Amino acid sequence: MKAMIIREFGGPEKFHMADIAEPKPKANQVLVRVKTSSVNPIDMKIRSGLVPAAAPPFPAVLNVDVAGVVVEVGAAVDGFSPGDRVVALGGGVKGHQGALAEYTCIDAPLLAKIPDEVSDTAAAAMPVAGLTAWEALVNRGQVKADDLVLIHGGAGGVGHMAVQLAAALGTEVATTVSGDEKAALAKKLGARHVIDYRKEPVEAYVQAYTNERGFRFVLDTVGGENLDRSFQAAALKGIVVATNTRSTHDLALMHGKGLTLHVVFLLVPLLFGLEKERVGSDLKKLLAMTAEGRLSPVLHQQSFGFSEIKGAHELLEQGDYLGKISLVNDL
Repeated sequence: MKAMIIREFGGPEKFHMADIAEPKPKANQVLVRVKTSSVNPIDMKIRSGLVPAAAPPFPAVLNVDVAGVVVEVGAAVDGFSPGDRVVALGGGVKGHQGALAEYTCIDAPLLAKIPDEVSDTAAAAMPVAGLTAWEALVNRGQVKADDLVLIHGGAGGVGHMAVQLAAALGTEVATTVSGDEKAALAKKLGARHVIDYRKEPVEAYVQAYTNERGFRFVLDTVGGENLDRSFQAAALKGIVVATNTRSTHDLALMHGKGLTLHVVFLLVPLLFGLEKERVGSDLKKLLAMTAEGRLSPVLHQQSFGFSEIKGAHELLEQGDYLGKISLVNDL
């Protein structure tokens, strides 16, 4: 079968088309004919070699998000049949082939069926972004109606899903963005308070929207120095959930406020085999909300074929996009 592969770490130019062996499903796996995918920062980090411990062996087939049609099911698989439309946190990491190929085998617990009301393209934008938002807000933060929450990067891939999910859960959402276009999008998605972080310092928006008490829950999708700002914005005994913590910080403020810090690394189920069933279960809930119109992934206006993955990764690196960058299998 045809696939887009990399033979070594590096820039987007490392992608090449190649013929590789078609995978065969193990007893607990499902063979999927891939239709769509999307790109995420973790795909870029794996390609560039920033997380070598998570990388598959070369020649490597990347990209975690995958949607397609079931072709064959393993002997131990229940609940899926040939012809089912499915989506998954599929692979692209050590031990799991990624989406950029004609076919891929996926562990059955990582899969969810796509409702009729949801397109393949929308479904493929959900796994990494949607599951990260769900893990942060529901599983870790346990946010509830009337909570006051702060989401950094509310127009980004994870951020725009988190804003919608938080609003759907009944919380009062504040979010940081840069620029008018992203601010308008965040408002449309359900944010009550939109903060241009380049113009408004932390102390100003904490005073304006929390009467200096701080936010009970803060989701930091940015990382680096922004994690320190998250500690500053959090309320006493608040919860901070971070998705990008490859950095060094002084935890004195966190200690002084009695904060709880959670780190979400969505690849843990793939890399270590933990809580795979929860992946499929949470993905099913997200898709149900999408079918009901309560969640809607924002898709960048330009999509790419799998054969054009170099351009998709270049756009991801440039950062000049809104929402998720979609990929359609043209191999």
